[in-house]
Amino acid sequence: MPTVEELYRNYGILADATEQVGQHKDAYQVILDGVKGGTKEKRLAAQFIPKFFKHFPELADSAINAQLDLCEDEDVSIRRQAIKELPQFATGENLPRVADILTQLLQTDDSAEFNLVNNALLSIFKMDAKGTLGGLFSQILQGEDIVRERAIKFLSTKLKTLPDEVLTKEVEELILTESKKVLEDVTGEEFVLFMKILSGLKSLQTVSGRQQLVELVAEQADLEQTFNPSDPDCVDRLLQCTRQAVPLFSKNVHSTRFVTYFCEQVLPNLSSLTTPVEGLDIQLEVLKLLAEMSSFCGDMEKLETNLRKLFDKLLEYMPLPPEEAENGENAGNEEPKLQFSYVECLLYSFHQLGRKLPDFLTAKLNAEKLKDFKIRLQYFARGLQVYIRQLRLALQGKTGEALKTEENKIKVVALKITNNINVLIKSREEPSGEVEVAEVGEHEEIVVGEDSTE
Repeated sequence: MPTVEELYRNYGILADATEQVGQHKDAYQVILDGVKGGTKEKRLAAQFIPKFFKHFPELADSAINAQLDLCEDEDVSIRRQAIKELPQFATGENLPRVADILTQLLQTDDSAEFNLVNNALLSIFKMDAKGTLGGLFSQILQGEDIVRERAIKFLSTKLKTLPDEVLTKEVEELILTESKKVLEDVTGEEFVLFMKILSGLKSLQTVSGRQQLVELVAEQADLEQTFNPSDPDCVDRLLQCTRQAVPLFSKNVHSTRFVTYFCEQVLPNLSSLTTPVEGLDIQLEVLKLLAEMSSFCGDMEKLETNLRKLFDKLLEYMPLPPEEAENGENAGNEEPKLQFSYVECLLYSFHQLGRKLPDFLTAKLNAEKLKDFKIRLQYFARGLQVYIRQLRLALQGKTGEALKTEENKIKVVALKITNNINVLIKSREEPSGEVEVAEVGEHEEIVVGEDSTE
């Protein structure tokens, strides 16, 4: 076990040897043995071993193992020094191994040490992106849970900071290939992170790239399987996947497969949905996602059938007027509730799909059904106008800070929703026309006839 003096002496031999340094294998071995010494000897070894590493390829394994021992030392200052120097070992075929080691070291709870590991990984990423990815994905696929979690987070936060000359097309293709392997078995949180990683790649910004991502999400959502509304995990997986798919849809990347699944499998089971997320209005969440996707739906095989399912669900939230008693008053005990948020989403989706079958209301419904719909629509529109007037009156003259109170924020949202519905109801006169509404899906319901705008 060498002393501090012996370590300095052998360091001097190697430093003075210049081009003949590789001939002094014994001196380098003394430095490697420094990892067995005390604190001072280990600190020196952590600095000296990487300095001459490249001159002794036959001792590469021994040197890396010695440095790894120092990375796991009980003394945090020794660990930090050893980690800081690790990128110097990342040469040639050693780089993937160093990347693997650094990825494992992400599990540290010491913040300074964790930052050193991150910086070291970024450093070798710039030397050889493919080799570094090999080490990272190796641990993501086979490492411990904490290492897997932190390696995925490293990729999701650090890839976007790398310059274009590092993230070449070939490197991005490797990220996509390896990510697909990981996506075969991921948690919901991991899936979201990988979609963030993949959607940020330049090569996937094209129409064909976005289409690839949609197909990945569809596979993850398991759209070939029968939907189970009573299984919270099944419901949660579908919602997680759909949320990831929505930003990818456009006039060139269609949402048809997802919209079809929602119409055929989810809408008929809307009232039976269960969710593990406390406080989430799961039915409104589903309807909001359907509305967001409906704008980008392409040609649908069973359009009339699915449009009818959408129409039937809309009717459930558009009540008939209450029957009047002989004295002209409401014969029932309660006024029906108008769930504006639900109707907004359903009416918007119905309008978007209805544009593909403009004669649905006039040619596909019998006279009684159409008459019933008109009665419901007129009753809903009357309640809507009353509520819009109440909201405008309540918000009249309020500006700035007054509009930022929780009560007034709710009223502003309610006014946006009711105005959206108003536009959509008027558009029913021309189902194939263009309609512009604000973002759909906030929550609001009232009881018809109440004076309150709460």
